[in-house]
Amino acid sequence: MSHLEKYKGIIPAFYACYGENGEIDSQRVKELTRYFIEKGVKGLYVNGSSGECIYQSVADRKLVLEAVMEEARGKLTIINHVACNNLKDSQELARHSEELGVDAIAAIPPIYFRLPEYGIADYWNGISSAAPNTDFMIYNIPQLAGVALTPSLYKEMLKNPRVIGVKNSSMPVQDIDTFINIAGPDYIVFNGPDEQFLGGRLMGAGGGIGGTYGSMPELFLALDDLIAKKELEKARELQAEINRIITKLCSGHGHMYAVIKEVLRINEGLDIGSVREPLSSLKDTDLAIAKEAADMIVQAKTVFIG
Repeated sequence: MSHLEKYKGIIPAFYACYGENGEIDSQRVKELTRYFIEKGVKGLYVNGSSGECIYQSVADRKLVLEAVMEEARGKLTIINHVACNNLKDSQELARHSEELGVDAIAAIPPIYFRLPEYGIADYWNGISSAAPNTDFMIYNIPQLAGVALTPSLYKEMLKNPRVIGVKNSSMPVQDIDTFINIAGPDYIVFNGPDEQFLGGRLMGAGGGIGGTYGSMPELFLALDDLIAKKELEKARELQAEINRIITKLCSGHGHMYAVIKEVLRINEGLDIGSVREPLSSLKDTDLAIAKEAADMIVQAKTVFIG
Protein backbone atom coordinates (compact mmCIF):
# COMPACT_ATOMS: atom_id res chain seq x y z
CA MET A 1 0.00 0.00 0.00
CA SER A 2 1.26 3.46 -0.88
CA HIS A 3 2.44 5.64 1.96
CA LEU A 4 -0.13 8.19 0.83
CA GLU A 5 -3.17 5.93 1.19
CA LYS A 6 -3.72 6.97 4.80
CA TYR A 7 -4.29 10.54 3.60
CA LYS A 8 -6.81 9.77 0.85
CA GLY A 9 -10.42 10.43 1.77
CA ILE A 10 -12.49 12.75 3.89
CA ILE A 11 -10.50 14.62 6.55
CA PRO A 12 -12.58 17.16 8.48
CA ALA A 13 -10.90 20.22 9.86
CA PHE A 14 -11.26 19.99 13.64
CA TYR A 15 -13.20 22.71 15.49
CA ALA A 16 -12.00 24.59 18.55
CA CYS A 17 -13.76 23.25 21.65
CA TYR A 18 -14.30 25.69 24.51
CA GLY A 19 -15.77 25.39 27.96
CA GLU A 20 -18.13 27.86 29.60
CA ASN A 21 -15.12 30.01 30.56
CA GLY A 22 -14.01 30.31 26.94
CA GLU A 23 -10.88 28.21 27.45
CA ILE A 24 -9.95 24.95 25.71
CA ASP A 25 -12.00 22.11 27.15
CA SER A 26 -10.14 18.81 26.76
CA GLN A 27 -13.21 16.74 27.52
CA ARG A 28 -15.14 18.44 24.74
CA VAL A 29 -12.17 17.93 22.41
CA LYS A 30 -12.33 14.22 23.17
CA GLU A 31 -16.09 14.10 22.62
CA LEU A 32 -15.73 15.76 19.21
CA THR A 33 -12.93 13.35 18.31
CA ARG A 34 -15.09 10.35 19.21
CA TYR A 35 -17.90 11.81 17.08
CA PHE A 36 -15.60 11.84 14.05
CA ILE A 37 -14.38 8.31 14.73
CA GLU A 38 -17.98 7.09 14.86
CA LYS A 39 -18.81 8.86 11.58
CA GLY A 40 -16.11 6.91 9.75
CA VAL A 41 -13.96 9.73 8.38
CA LYS A 42 -10.38 9.06 7.28
CA GLY A 43 -8.66 11.51 9.58
CA LEU A 44 -8.60 14.94 11.18
CA TYR A 45 -6.85 18.20 10.39
CA VAL A 46 -6.19 19.72 13.80
CA ASN A 47 -5.38 23.31 14.81
CA GLY A 48 -6.02 24.87 11.42
CA SER A 49 -8.37 27.67 10.41
CA SER A 50 -11.42 25.81 11.73
CA GLY A 51 -9.53 25.27 14.97
CA GLU A 52 -9.16 29.05 15.32
CA CYS A 53 -5.41 28.56 15.60
CA ILE A 54 -4.41 32.18 15.12
CA TYR A 55 -6.44 33.11 18.21
CA GLN A 56 -4.83 30.47 20.42
CA SER A 57 -1.60 30.20 22.35
CA VAL A 58 1.04 27.53 21.87
CA ALA A 59 -0.17 25.98 25.12
CA ASP A 60 -3.77 25.94 23.85
CA ARG A 61 -2.80 24.18 20.67
CA LYS A 62 -0.75 21.58 22.52
CA LEU A 63 -3.70 20.88 24.79
CA VAL A 64 -6.01 20.35 21.81
CA LEU A 65 -3.64 17.93 20.10
CA GLU A 66 -2.99 15.95 23.28
CA ALA A 67 -6.73 15.41 23.80
CA VAL A 68 -7.29 14.47 20.15
CA MET A 69 -4.46 11.95 20.20
CA GLU A 70 -5.75 10.30 23.37
CA GLU A 71 -8.86 9.30 21.44
CA ALA A 72 -7.67 9.04 17.84
CA ARG A 73 -4.29 7.33 18.08
CA GLY A 74 -4.33 4.31 15.77
CA LYS A 75 -7.88 5.08 14.63
CA LEU A 76 -7.58 8.19 12.43
CA THR A 77 -4.92 9.86 10.32
CA ILE A 78 -3.93 13.02 12.19
CA ILE A 79 -2.47 16.08 10.49
CA ASN A 80 -1.59 18.88 12.90
CA HIS A 81 -1.24 22.44 11.66
CA VAL A 82 1.72 23.96 13.52
CA ALA A 83 2.34 27.33 11.85
CA CYS A 84 2.67 30.36 14.09
CA ASN A 85 3.81 33.75 12.91
CA ASN A 86 7.35 33.02 14.05
CA LEU A 87 9.64 30.06 13.54
CA LYS A 88 10.41 29.42 17.22
CA ASP A 89 6.81 28.71 18.26
CA SER A 90 6.16 26.75 15.06
CA GLN A 91 9.12 24.50 15.78
CA GLU A 92 7.94 23.95 19.34
CA LEU A 93 4.58 22.75 18.03
CA ALA A 94 6.28 20.61 15.38
CA ARG A 95 8.43 18.86 18.01
CA HIS A 96 5.40 18.34 20.22
CA SER A 97 3.46 16.88 17.29
CA GLU A 98 6.19 14.38 16.53
CA GLU A 99 6.46 13.38 20.18
CA LEU A 100 2.74 12.58 20.15
CA GLY A 101 3.04 10.57 16.94
CA VAL A 102 0.94 12.51 14.44
CA ASP A 103 1.03 11.38 10.82
CA ALA A 104 1.89 14.78 9.40
CA ILE A 105 2.36 18.41 10.28
CA ALA A 106 1.21 21.29 8.09
CA ALA A 107 1.89 25.00 7.85
CA ILE A 108 0.67 28.13 6.13
CA PRO A 109 3.32 30.70 5.16
CA PRO A 110 4.11 33.48 7.64
CA ILE A 111 1.62 36.33 7.35
CA TYR A 112 1.85 40.13 7.61
CA PHE A 113 5.37 40.71 6.24
CA ARG A 114 5.56 39.68 2.58
CA LEU A 115 8.60 37.45 2.58
CA PRO A 116 10.51 36.44 -0.54
CA GLU A 117 10.09 32.86 -1.65
CA TYR A 118 13.42 31.80 -0.20
CA GLY A 119 12.28 33.23 3.15
CA ILE A 120 9.07 31.20 3.06
CA ALA A 121 11.02 28.07 2.08
CA ASP A 122 13.46 28.64 4.96
CA TYR A 123 10.53 29.01 7.36
CA TRP A 124 8.78 25.83 6.17
CA ASN A 125 12.02 23.83 6.11
CA GLY A 126 12.87 25.14 9.55
CA ILE A 127 9.55 23.86 10.87
CA SER A 128 10.03 20.51 9.15
CA SER A 129 13.54 20.13 10.61
CA ALA A 130 12.05 20.20 14.11
CA ALA A 131 10.03 17.06 13.26
CA PRO A 132 12.53 15.07 11.16
CA ASN A 133 10.52 11.83 11.25
CA THR A 134 7.15 13.33 10.34
CA ASP A 135 5.54 14.09 6.99
CA PHE A 136 5.19 17.78 6.10
CA MET A 137 2.27 19.32 4.21
CA ILE A 138 2.15 22.79 2.69
CA TYR A 139 -1.08 24.69 3.36
CA ASN A 140 -1.86 27.00 0.43
CA ILE A 141 -4.61 29.49 1.29
CA PRO A 142 -3.59 32.73 -0.41
CA GLN A 143 -6.90 34.53 0.11
CA LEU A 144 -6.25 34.51 3.88
CA ALA A 145 -2.47 34.20 4.17
CA GLY A 146 -1.82 36.85 1.54
CA VAL A 147 0.88 34.66 -0.04
CA ALA A 148 0.35 32.05 -2.75
CA LEU A 149 2.25 28.84 -3.30
CA THR A 150 3.89 29.33 -6.70
CA PRO A 151 5.24 26.57 -8.94
CA SER A 152 8.80 27.75 -8.27
CA LEU A 153 8.30 27.71 -4.49
CA TYR A 154 6.69 24.27 -4.64
CA LYS A 155 9.59 22.92 -6.68
CA GLU A 156 11.97 24.27 -4.06
CA MET A 157 10.00 22.63 -1.25
CA LEU A 158 9.99 19.28 -3.04
CA LYS A 159 13.72 19.09 -2.30
CA ASN A 160 12.66 18.41 1.30
CA PRO A 161 12.11 14.64 1.52
CA ARG A 162 9.48 15.06 4.22
CA VAL A 163 7.14 17.07 1.98
CA ILE A 164 4.19 14.93 0.87
CA GLY A 165 2.06 17.51 -0.91
CA VAL A 166 -0.33 20.42 -0.57
CA LYS A 167 -3.57 21.25 1.18
CA ASN A 168 -4.81 23.51 -1.57
CA SER A 169 -7.43 26.03 -0.50
CA SER A 170 -6.92 28.49 -3.34
CA MET A 171 -10.06 29.10 -5.37
CA PRO A 172 -8.91 28.09 -8.88
CA VAL A 173 -9.39 24.34 -9.35
CA GLN A 174 -6.64 24.59 -11.95
CA ASP A 175 -4.10 24.99 -9.13
CA ILE A 176 -4.73 21.37 -8.14
CA ASP A 177 -3.75 20.22 -11.61
CA THR A 178 -0.70 22.48 -11.55
CA PHE A 179 0.63 21.03 -8.30
CA ILE A 180 -0.10 17.46 -9.43
CA ASN A 181 1.82 17.99 -12.67
CA ILE A 182 4.79 19.50 -10.84
CA ALA A 183 5.19 16.77 -8.24
CA GLY A 184 3.76 13.65 -9.88
CA PRO A 185 1.94 10.65 -8.43
CA ASP A 186 4.18 10.20 -5.38
CA TYR A 187 2.68 13.31 -3.77
CA ILE A 188 -0.85 14.25 -2.73
CA VAL A 189 -2.96 17.36 -3.23
CA PHE A 190 -6.02 17.92 -1.05
CA ASN A 191 -9.03 19.92 -2.18
CA GLY A 192 -9.60 22.76 0.27
CA PRO A 193 -12.69 24.78 -0.78
CA ASP A 194 -15.63 22.63 0.29
CA GLU A 195 -17.91 24.11 -2.37
CA GLN A 196 -15.74 22.65 -5.13
CA PHE A 197 -15.00 19.21 -3.69
CA LEU A 198 -16.40 17.51 -6.77
CA GLY A 199 -14.36 19.69 -9.12
CA GLY A 200 -11.20 19.27 -7.09
CA ARG A 201 -11.50 15.50 -6.97
CA LEU A 202 -12.16 15.31 -10.70
CA MET A 203 -9.10 17.47 -11.26
CA GLY A 204 -7.05 14.88 -9.39
CA ALA A 205 -7.15 15.76 -5.69
CA GLY A 206 -6.51 12.64 -3.63
CA GLY A 207 -8.85 13.70 -0.87
CA GLY A 208 -10.32 16.67 0.88
CA ILE A 209 -9.78 18.69 4.02
CA GLY A 210 -12.62 21.04 4.84
CA GLY A 211 -14.10 23.28 7.48
CA THR A 212 -17.75 22.37 6.92
CA TYR A 213 -17.20 18.60 6.75
CA GLY A 214 -17.71 18.30 10.49
CA SER A 215 -21.29 19.58 10.32
CA MET A 216 -22.26 17.01 7.68
CA PRO A 217 -19.58 14.29 7.40
CA GLU A 218 -22.04 11.74 6.01
CA LEU A 219 -22.76 13.98 3.02
CA PHE A 220 -19.09 14.42 2.14
CA LEU A 221 -18.44 10.70 2.62
CA ALA A 222 -21.37 9.99 0.29
CA LEU A 223 -20.08 12.52 -2.24
CA ASP A 224 -16.62 10.96 -2.20
CA ASP A 225 -18.20 7.53 -2.71
CA LEU A 226 -20.29 8.75 -5.67
CA ILE A 227 -17.15 10.12 -7.30
CA ALA A 228 -15.36 6.80 -6.80
CA LYS A 229 -18.32 5.00 -8.41
CA LYS A 230 -18.37 7.55 -11.27
CA GLU A 231 -22.00 8.41 -10.53
CA LEU A 232 -21.22 11.97 -11.49
CA GLU A 233 -24.71 13.36 -12.11
CA LYS A 234 -25.84 12.34 -8.64
CA ALA A 235 -22.53 13.65 -7.29
CA ARG A 236 -23.23 17.01 -8.94
CA GLU A 237 -26.68 17.12 -7.35
CA LEU A 238 -25.23 16.35 -3.92
CA GLN A 239 -22.50 18.95 -4.31
CA ALA A 240 -25.15 21.52 -5.22
CA GLU A 241 -27.15 20.67 -2.09
CA ILE A 242 -24.01 20.85 0.05
CA ASN A 243 -23.32 24.28 -1.40
CA ARG A 244 -26.81 25.45 -0.47
CA ILE A 245 -26.18 24.27 3.08
CA ILE A 246 -22.84 26.09 3.20
CA THR A 247 -24.54 29.28 2.00
CA LYS A 248 -26.99 28.94 4.88
CA LEU A 249 -24.15 28.32 7.37
CA CYS A 250 -22.53 31.57 6.21
CA SER A 251 -25.68 33.69 6.40
CA GLY A 252 -25.76 34.56 10.09
CA HIS A 253 -24.43 37.51 12.05
CA GLY A 254 -22.23 35.09 13.94
CA HIS A 255 -19.20 33.55 12.28
CA MET A 256 -19.77 30.39 10.23
CA TYR A 257 -18.01 28.27 12.86
CA ALA A 258 -20.33 29.58 15.55
CA VAL A 259 -23.29 28.53 13.38
CA ILE A 260 -21.71 25.11 12.74
CA LYS A 261 -21.23 24.54 16.46
CA GLU A 262 -24.92 25.25 17.01
CA VAL A 263 -25.79 22.83 14.19
CA LEU A 264 -23.73 20.15 15.94
CA ARG A 265 -25.61 20.85 19.16
CA ILE A 266 -28.97 20.51 17.38
CA ASN A 267 -28.25 17.46 15.22
CA GLU A 268 -25.68 15.56 17.26
CA GLY A 269 -26.17 16.70 20.85
CA LEU A 270 -22.57 17.96 20.92
CA ASP A 271 -21.79 21.10 22.92
CA ILE A 272 -18.33 22.41 22.06
CA GLY A 273 -18.87 26.03 23.03
CA SER A 274 -18.84 29.07 20.79
CA VAL A 275 -15.98 30.87 19.03
CA ARG A 276 -13.16 33.00 20.39
CA GLU A 277 -13.18 36.74 19.84
CA PRO A 278 -12.66 38.57 17.57
CA LEU A 279 -14.83 36.00 15.75
CA SER A 280 -18.49 36.88 16.28
CA SER A 281 -20.66 34.59 18.38
CA LEU A 282 -24.32 33.96 17.57
CA LYS A 283 -27.10 36.47 18.03
CA ASP A 284 -30.60 35.28 18.89
CA THR A 285 -31.61 35.77 15.25
CA ASP A 286 -28.92 33.28 14.20
CA LEU A 287 -30.58 30.43 16.06
CA ALA A 288 -33.25 30.13 13.38
CA ILE A 289 -30.55 30.07 10.69
CA ALA A 290 -28.69 27.28 12.50
CA LYS A 291 -31.94 25.32 12.83
CA GLU A 292 -32.63 25.74 9.09
CA ALA A 293 -29.12 24.52 8.27
CA ALA A 294 -29.49 21.58 10.64
CA ASP A 295 -32.79 20.61 9.02
CA MET A 296 -31.28 20.94 5.53
CA ILE A 297 -28.51 18.51 6.53
CA VAL A 298 -31.01 15.98 7.88
CA GLN A 299 -33.12 16.25 4.74
CA ALA A 300 -30.10 15.86 2.45
CA LYS A 301 -29.06 12.73 4.30
CA THR A 302 -32.54 11.31 3.80
CA VAL A 303 -32.52 12.07 0.07
CA PHE A 304 -28.95 11.08 -0.80
CA ILE A 305 -28.15 8.39 1.76
CA GLY A 306 -31.50 7.02 2.88
